Amino acid sequence: MNLFEQCHDQKLTPNFIWINQPDSWEFDGDGKLTVIAPPLADFFRDPAGENVRNSAPFLYTILKGDFTVSTRVEVDMIEEFDSACIMIMVDDEIWAKLCFEFPYKTPTMVSVVTKGTSDDCNSEKVNEKRPYLSATRIGNCFAFYYSLDGKQWTRVRYFRMEAPVEIKVGVVAQSPVGNGCRASFDYFEYSSEPVKI
Repeated sequence: MNLFEQCHDQKLTPNFIWINQPDSWEFDGDGKLTVIAPPLADFFRDPAGENVRNSAPFLYTILKGDFTVSTRVEVDMIEEFDSACIMIMVDDEIWAKLCFEFPYKTPTMVSVVTKGTSDDCNSEKVNEKRPYLSATRIGNCFAFYYSLDGKQWTRVRYFRMEAPVEIKVGVVAQSPVGNGCRASFDYFEYSSEPVKI
């Protein structure tokens, strides 16, 4: 089920909410979301305690129980760390995201798991311009995956996060050190069936 299908022309269904409005955003007729993230937009809680940000545009819905969500992303990678992400959130201090990101000016799958502070991990370099991202939940166990073709999936991260039955799940556009960036999400597919982790 594509949860973006009912969102059109700068309108959201009652099920979607912004945390941090982007500079601009729009849905096309097929439910594709394009977001312009503002400068320095990010979600990160530096382990050194020097940098805490909760400023990136996060469009979320509430999902209950086990699930799998997926999307196909594209991002204008101009400055380091510009990215498009899937994100799951309990609150400001407990959340996780899988990003198609631009660290060291290299397109890469990056995951961040935050429990008070952020555990940031750069994974595989990706040559595909429009990769697929996915997140799945089984109880308090979560996993992130990516795919180049939407068929063969690679697990990026498997982790435990104490979470209530209902949590925020959605997409993020960010530009942590840049002047903003454009990110697009072709759809936001939802299933109540989790991937076998």
